[in-house]
Amino acid sequence: MALWIQAQQLQGDALHQMQSLYGQHFPIEVRHYLAQWLEAQAWDAIDLENQQDEFKAKRLLDSLIQELQKKAEHQMGEDGFLLKIKLGHYASQLKSTYDPCPLEFVRCVKHILYTERRLVQEATNASSPGSGPVDGTPQRYQQINQTFEELRIMMQETENDLRKLQHSQEYFIIQYQESLRIQAQLSSLSSLPPAERVQRETGLQSRKSTLEAWLTREANTLQKYRQELAEKHQKTLTLLRKQQALIVDDELIQWKRRQQLAGNGGPAEGGLDILQTWCEKLADMIWQNRQQIRRVEHLTQQLPIPGPTEELLAELNATVTDIISALVTSTFIIEKQPPQVLKTQTKFSATVRLLVGGKLNVHMNPPQVKASIVSEQQAKALLKNENTRNDSSGEILNNNCVMEYHQTTGTLSAHFRTMSLKRIKRSDRRGAESVTEEKFTVLFESQFSVGGNELVFHVKTLSLPVVVIVHGSQDNNATATVLWDNAFSEPGRVPFVVPDKVMWPQLCEALNMKYKSEVQSDRGLSEDNLVFLAQKAFSSSSNNPEDYRNMTITWSQFNRESLPSRNFTFWQWFDGVIELMKKHLKSHWNDGAILGFLNKQQAQDMLMSKPNGTFLLRFSDSEIGGITIAWVAENPNKAGERMVWNLMPFTTRDFSIRSLADRISDLNHLLFLYPNQPKDEVFSRYCTPPNSKAVGDGYVKPEIKQVVKVEFSSPNPEPSHGNSSFMEHAMSPTISQQHNFTIYPSMNDPMLDTEGEFDLDETMDMARQVEEFLRQPMETQWSGQQS
Repeated sequence: MALWIQAQQLQGDALHQMQSLYGQHFPIEVRHYLAQWLEAQAWDAIDLENQQDEFKAKRLLDSLIQELQKKAEHQMGEDGFLLKIKLGHYASQLKSTYDPCPLEFVRCVKHILYTERRLVQEATNASSPGSGPVDGTPQRYQQINQTFEELRIMMQETENDLRKLQHSQEYFIIQYQESLRIQAQLSSLSSLPPAERVQRETGLQSRKSTLEAWLTREANTLQKYRQELAEKHQKTLTLLRKQQALIVDDELIQWKRRQQLAGNGGPAEGGLDILQTWCEKLADMIWQNRQQIRRVEHLTQQLPIPGPTEELLAELNATVTDIISALVTSTFIIEKQPPQVLKTQTKFSATVRLLVGGKLNVHMNPPQVKASIVSEQQAKALLKNENTRNDSSGEILNNNCVMEYHQTTGTLSAHFRTMSLKRIKRSDRRGAESVTEEKFTVLFESQFSVGGNELVFHVKTLSLPVVVIVHGSQDNNATATVLWDNAFSEPGRVPFVVPDKVMWPQLCEALNMKYKSEVQSDRGLSEDNLVFLAQKAFSSSSNNPEDYRNMTITWSQFNRESLPSRNFTFWQWFDGVIELMKKHLKSHWNDGAILGFLNKQQAQDMLMSKPNGTFLLRFSDSEIGGITIAWVAENPNKAGERMVWNLMPFTTRDFSIRSLADRISDLNHLLFLYPNQPKDEVFSRYCTPPNSKAVGDGYVKPEIKQVVKVEFSSPNPEPSHGNSSFMEHAMSPTISQQHNFTIYPSMNDPMLDTEGEFDLDETMDMARQVEEFLRQPMETQWSGQQS
């Protein structure tokens, strides 16, 4: 069912919330008449923080205006005439409003559609118990909403009691003034004749005694009213603090945790708009209670009555100030984190948001936010409230931004779009720690006042840990530090403490999340894949998953110590696989064409039971980011003997020259993808169409062909084209015990000095050498090499 149809069926408060989304900024008639068009557009494809997407936003705005104009033109009849005028007016209004800022138009529509979906989802969950998400979110929402309703009733009761107290006190003051008037009359009786004086005095004294007795009783009653009202405010503030803890300490912390896991490829954090709604309700209720308490104070000052009320009011004032301060400081958050691998001299962006800014009217005097980069030690000092105001560990350009209020969404945020880390100051490292293990954080801070400068807040928030690099070669190891920190840090930790070792299943979960995200695939790592990774990580030969359930892996095993007989770590190998897959092979992985996580012996065992020409694809053990083709065929040197052969691993560079599908198509001896799929069924749709024989200028384009210079028996041999250009890859049988890996480059990077800093001259020299190397004919580079 279309979202708009469902939204129209909302009732009660949900319907009121839906209707409040619309106004002059986006008329509800536009939503109604363009419902299908609005819901069909790819609004999420536009990044509101990316100014380059402004053109996309402008096209959507222009399309909406055209749709409105077309809808207006097709209106007929008397009623249609009025609607035609109205829709034409809306088209002009939207164009004049959003033409200068089309991204605001997209922000507005995205907010409307998101809120409608949430309201419809909540209504559906409420009417169909048990049909909500498995994490029980609707139940938590229901609890929070019930508490808000309870607080609303309590506040209405204290408001009524306050009015009753005010009326009673006003009447008391009137009667007290009357007693003073009677006393003045009694004092003036001395001028009267004795007989008249006695008569008047008796009546006045009687009225005075009665009134004074009433005033005494009423004073006690007023004191009781004040006491009871203060106690009710205490209960309200206690429940408010509990509700705030649930929202800020639980829900917001969970949102931040989801945001952190999203950095490892987890699902988008979402839910920030509903958190803002809750926080705004809290702010509104806290402020109303504060105003009520201030009114009680004013009444007390008007009519001082000795008692414990004054101490209670002072305590209530302190409590409500503490609650509002905690709310404001906790809801100053980072909506869009800066990149966690941060390269110097490179532009980056971030967005901070004050969830209660609109409700407290902070935008009436927009505060400025400043960003600075601080070290792990400086972050610890900040959380201890030690004075580190002028301390930083580097210089960020374009680090000041004014918070903007977005009327359409009701959000107050600061968008840092072009920050750049000019320089970084590193601390002394411990032991074997490298520069890519050193963590920093971006500190955002601001100051503003609320309530007519009654309360002044200095707010600050820290980004997720960032690792600063100066060269792209450091990215791999920096990503490892970030992944480990995001996956295994605890809420409320001391910056940036993270366990040195974790259970293997925990790491498997993190690796699977990262892999699926980077490769953009629903096909994650299978249990067999994870067993293969465990064998690699622990140098084990066990194929039983249970053997690894209770094993722990240390940070050193993950990305500090090289794998046995290799010059790279476990993570460097795994990250190489990710890079290869996401750049060139994700379609084949999604198709299930790549088994990948196999060693040579496993590949041989699987293939030897299959017909000749059966092949599979596995990741290279010896080369980072390499994948090889293993196949079974006759031994050309020994009749009647079958062998499993492996092509030298292909890398990203190879696939940028010729795709995997084309290479497999070139090799006629490869017939069936394991276990028994004809290769054309799997790969033909990815092959490059053949070039035409001639082009406009009469030249014939050469083609690159994959050729293996060994004859393998094949049921359908095809002649190779001797005149074609080709890339030659030598092969090695898996039964061979001699392996020569000297062709693989050393992991020691000569471009980095002992401090891990970047040397431009050396890098340019290396770049020129690589360029010359790549210009050489490929057959001379690889001829005679073995995997």
